Amino acid sequence: MNKVNIFEIEGMEFPAGRRTRVMLGENGAISGEHFCQGYVVIYPGGSVPEHEHVTVESYTVLKGHGLVTVDGETEPIGPGEMVYVESGKSHSLHNMGEEDMHMMFVYAPKMVVDHWAQEQSGELK
Repeated sequence: MNKVNIFEIEGMEFPAGRRTRVMLGENGAISGEHFCQGYVVIYPGGSVPEHEHVTVESYTVLKGHGLVTVDGETEPIGPGEMVYVESGKSHSLHNMGEEDMHMMFVYAPKMVVDHWAQEQSGELK
């Protein structure tokens, strides 16, 4: 059995104001085979900056409120809501609340997406 506690994964701090913990995937606590799954805490005013990639992806908000943009269309998003992002569509998520936003992402196929390195280097804000 492969089992992991999300909160025991150190994760990565990103300049746009969030901590990402990859549970399953190429750079995850468990390697897995076909997809990547992670748990993200976006701090008040923080975001996942606008980006795109070849993978399909979903964001599921567990706690907090914000704005999600997919392919230029922006809508409010809150607890229990999920958005699906098709391959090649630009997307972003911004925490508009005064509390941390908690969300999970899943994308496939499993790979390390370029936007993480782009954000760490200052290309994405």
